[in-house]
Parts: sequence; C-alpha cells; structure tokens
Amino acid sequence: MTLSSENPAYRSAVRKFFRRMLPLVVFMLVINQMDRTNVGFVQTHLKTDLGIGAAAFGLGAGLFFVGYAIFEVPSNMLLERFGARVWLTRIMITWGVVVAATAFTNNATTFYILRLLLGVTEAGFFPGVIYYFTKWLPNAERGRATAIFLGGSASAYIVTGPISGALLEMHGVGGIAGWKWMFLLEGGASVVIGIVAGFFLVSRVRDAKWLTDEEKSALSAAVERDEAVRDDKKTAHVPRWKLVANPQVLLLCWLFFAMSLTGYAITFWLPSIVKKIPGTSDFTVGLLSAIPWICAIIAMYTLAWYTDRTGRRRPWVAVGLVLGAVGTFLATVGPPWFALVALCLGATGFKCAASAFWPLAQHSLDLKIAAAGIALINSLGNLGGFVGPTLVGAVEQSTGSTAGGLYVLSIVSVLAAGTVFLVRARYMPARSRITSPVVQ
Repeated sequence: MTLSSENPAYRSAVRKFFRRMLPLVVFMLVINQMDRTNVGFVQTHLKTDLGIGAAAFGLGAGLFFVGYAIFEVPSNMLLERFGARVWLTRIMITWGVVVAATAFTNNATTFYILRLLLGVTEAGFFPGVIYYFTKWLPNAERGRATAIFLGGSASAYIVTGPISGALLEMHGVGGIAGWKWMFLLEGGASVVIGIVAGFFLVSRVRDAKWLTDEEKSALSAAVERDEAVRDDKKTAHVPRWKLVANPQVLLLCWLFFAMSLTGYAITFWLPSIVKKIPGTSDFTVGLLSAIPWICAIIAMYTLAWYTDRTGRRRPWVAVGLVLGAVGTFLATVGPPWFALVALCLGATGFKCAASAFWPLAQHSLDLKIAAAGIALINSLGNLGGFVGPTLVGAVEQSTGSTAGGLYVLSIVSVLAAGTVFLVRARYMPARSRITSPVVQ
C-alpha cells in the first residue's frame, strides 16, 4: 500500500527542515539583499562627496549584475561539487569583505570596480539556495519554501531602510562619513554571519544529525521520486550544453529578466522617489521605503499557500507581471505619496510573480541540468538588474525625471506576461494528491 504524503516521518522531516535550515538561509538572504541594495540609500551622499551623478550611479548599481551573470553558472556547479555548507558560506564571507571595502570608494571608477566585484563574489548564492531546496524537498513543498525564502528578500528591503538610515545618521562619528559607516558595519556583519553559518548549515539529508533514520529515509525517498519525474530518459545521451540551450530554458531566462528589470529598478530608485516627499529625512525615507515590501510579503505567502495546493503557477506569474507593470506605470502619474502607494502594487506584483516562477522553473528543468539551468536563468535574468537601473538613471540624467524609464519597464513586463503560457511545465499535482514513495 502506498502511503500518503502525510506519512508522519515525512511530515516530521519537512517540519524540521523548515524550522532548522530555512530560517538560516532566509537570514543569510536578508543580509545578502541588504548588502546588494543598500547603495540605493547613499545616492545623494555619493553625489555630494564624490561627484557621482545619476547616470554614473545607475551604471555602478547595475554593474553588480554583470559580474554576477558571468560567474553564476560556474559558481552553482561548484556548489553542486562542494556542497551548500562550504560554498554558500564562502560566498557570504567574500561578499562581506567587498561591501566593507566599498567604504573606501573615492571616485566613480572605484565605485564601478567594487560593484563589479560584489557581483563576482556573490554569484551563485540565490540559485545555490534554490538548487539546495531541490535536494531537500519534493515539488509539493518547494512553493512554500521558495516564498518564505523570497520573503527574506522582501524583508531585507524592510530592514535595510531603517538600518541603513540609522547608520547614515552616524555621519561624523570618528571623523567618518555616515555612508562609510554603513558599508563598514553592514559588510563586517556579513563576514561574521557567514563564519557562524558554516557551523549550522547541512548540505545533505543524510548528514542531518537532527533527523531520525526513519525521517531521513522518508524525506530522501520523496526527493528521489520528485527527481525521477524530472529525469527525462529521452535526453539521456544529449549533451548538457544542448539541454541548457533549450528554447524553454531561454524562455525562462527571458521571464526572469523581465521581473528583474523592473524589480531592481524599483529597489534602487524607490528611496530617491520617496525622498521627494516633503519633510523626509534619511531615517524616515528608510521607514517609508519598507512599506511596499511589507505588502509584498503578505501577498507572497498567501499565494504560495494556494499554489502549493493547486499546482497552478503559470497563471499567477502572468498576473504578478501585469500587476507590477500597472503599479510601475501609476508611479509616474501622481505626487510622491501616490507614487509610493503605486509602488506598493508594483513590488507586490513582481515578488508574487517571482515566488510562483521559481517552483515552476525548478520543475520544468531536466534533472541533469538542474544546477546549471537554475544558475543560467538567474544569471541572465539578473542582467535585468543592470539594464533597469542604468536605463532609469540615464533617463533621469537627461530629462530630470524617472517617468520615461518606468514607462519602458511597464511595457516590457506586459510583454513578458503574454509569453508565460509558452512555458511547458511538467504536470504538478496538488499536495493533497501527492503520494509518498515509501511503500509499506
């Protein structure tokens, strides 16, 4: 008799993973996103102290994604070889060093170099965790895990504003500028947390001392059954590079590119938009900038709960992209307070699209290219993080407004929504119908 996925040992193992490993990688992502996007809060300071204008700032903010894209696939392949504990903590320690070094920026050139290096050192973290989920959880659990993980990204935007704003208020302490304190302390924290995480992160199910033998067997069997569904026997003799170059993989790259294009434009330029609200300070800008991401977290978790039970994710990727486009467009047609409200809709749309997208992408990829495919989607898709901020910065430099750039990003998001249904997803049954491979 085949036991259901409510097998006590299986459910217990999943709960333990959610309690022990998931909070750790979420916390690492919070620090990761804070270190990646904190530069958005020092735009005016860099212009005042170093003469870095809007176009140069947009280019520097976006160069991160160039280094990220180049080293993403090799980094994920090395994670597959060395394991998550070694590789994810290595990534965190080295990116922390680069963030701290950004405090010593003295002109546009060093700003460009350090942002590029940040992308190089951070490459592989996000797709590494996404791949890590495939080794620990079957498809029916990954929607929630991915949403919670992405919630860490949105949570980072909530805490980055107040923390970075508070650190900027340290201006003059010890004769050091506030923006330098921000980079030094946030980068140093990443190094310390990366070292500590190395003692707790567990790479494989069989290495988890906090699982019983029965729990290890049940969870491993569920993961193996999920892998069997994704292992296409017809491609057994097809070279990996041909599988990675499959049009379906490129379609997934395009979809994530569209999400990143506008998502990161909102991330980097939201503080400058909020700062136009009369009477705001660095600290209040940070607090107000957190509001869109609070909305996004609530919506993401609700959607993940629904999609894990129905298995229907493609329609919600499209809905999220359209909502994001509408919010981005509306941010251009009213006063700063209205723009903030509109960007709440925009951030919610793009985060919901991403939380439905990643489980869809994971299950769509042939098992043989899971690590490389996830990394390629993330690396090429994240180039949108280069194009978006650079485009908006160039438009503001020439017109004095971000509106033109945001119009373009809205159009791209709508076009992407129309291509979502070209993704050929493997059948994903609802959790209530999934059976465990454990046979009694």
